[in-house]
Amino acid sequence: MPRSRVLAIIQAGGAGSRMDVLTRERAKPALPFAGVFQLVDFPLSNLANSGVNHIWLSVQFRASSMEEQVANGRPWDLDRNHEGLRLLMPEQGTGSLDEDGFATGNADELYRIRDRVQAARPDVLLVLSADHVYRADLDDVVRAHLDAGAECTVVTTEVPVEQASDHAVVRVEDGRVVDFAYKPEDPASGVVATEIFAYDPAVLVEVLEELHRELGADAGPGDSGLGDFGEHLLPRLVARGRTAAFALPGYWRDLGTPSKFLAAHRDVLLDDVGVLGVEDWPIITHQPQRPPARFLDGAVLSDSLVSPGCTVAGTVRSSVLSPGVVVEAGAEVVDSVLFADTVVRAGASVHRSIVDMRCDIGADAVVGGPDADLDDDDAITVVGRGSTVGTGVHVGVGSRLEPGTSA
Repeated sequence: MPRSRVLAIIQAGGAGSRMDVLTRERAKPALPFAGVFQLVDFPLSNLANSGVNHIWLSVQFRASSMEEQVANGRPWDLDRNHEGLRLLMPEQGTGSLDEDGFATGNADELYRIRDRVQAARPDVLLVLSADHVYRADLDDVVRAHLDAGAECTVVTTEVPVEQASDHAVVRVEDGRVVDFAYKPEDPASGVVATEIFAYDPAVLVEVLEELHRELGADAGPGDSGLGDFGEHLLPRLVARGRTAAFALPGYWRDLGTPSKFLAAHRDVLLDDVGVLGVEDWPIITHQPQRPPARFLDGAVLSDSLVSPGCTVAGTVRSSVLSPGVVVEAGAEVVDSVLFADTVVRAGASVHRSIVDMRCDIGADAVVGGPDADLDDDDAITVVGRGSTVGTGVHVGVGSRLEPGTSA
């Protein structure tokens, strides 16, 4: 039997406001992870490793940050004349007001590009988010979807019930999704959608257009009324009775807020979590070459990831240093993630913080604090790209410094 035609759409999202100052000047999927990766590397690598080579990367915000990172698909062998990787940007003058311009949600975005999906004539449409860390064989998902004769397949995972209200919670019976609650206040279980979906393209377009006829008249100008997938699209598909579930084995983590971002990094400090170090399933990235990291006399390092190009003369504990970071003698970095080319000068301390690239933390400065609640987004200190913290300055727990700030 010939291989099914699969088109994958990676929805790189909008402004990523939950990540605050870190996404003022970049798309969220361009955020670094574990020092040497970017979030967009995970869906791209999973698709490429699964043999899916027709991929659209849809970028709604700061597209240039994504163009540089994906390098036309070359790292994943997707720079092809036929299929390969294609970037989708918001367009004007291509249709009605609710088809042009920026989408107001991920289901709204699918409505806007439905004609292009139909023109590609896939047998299966995969739709993935780009702000999660996981390993998934998407070919297994496609096969299960086709074998079930499903209109939609929701890839699921299980999270602690207290975290499930941040996600779409699903109830599954005999492999079929029978109930769907989008970010409920009181979740009935921890079984949630991973934001990886397989669709029957014809059914998807039919339902998108049906929902638009029902909702569009009450939506504002330039808005189809469909919003995010959990508001109308998935509930309608579940109600039709042919939505299947596929349980994702292994690790999956949402990195959508500062506390979750730090938590995911804590997960990989001591273990590859079945994602980062799999020989036959590499996470591929596009990064410039750097010299080896250097640890100078007097450096203290424990339970940390240190990327190429770093120089450490101070103390680093339970932290991630991205390429080119410098920690001078007498400086201390604990429970933190530092992005590329940031410098922490002598005597400074950084605790329970996320510091963006090319920041300068002055001598004897204090950023964050050791008693900050790691589970509280508002307690994580976040320093925006290119910021300077002056000598002896104290940036308090939970502070936010906008990009380019001098404190």
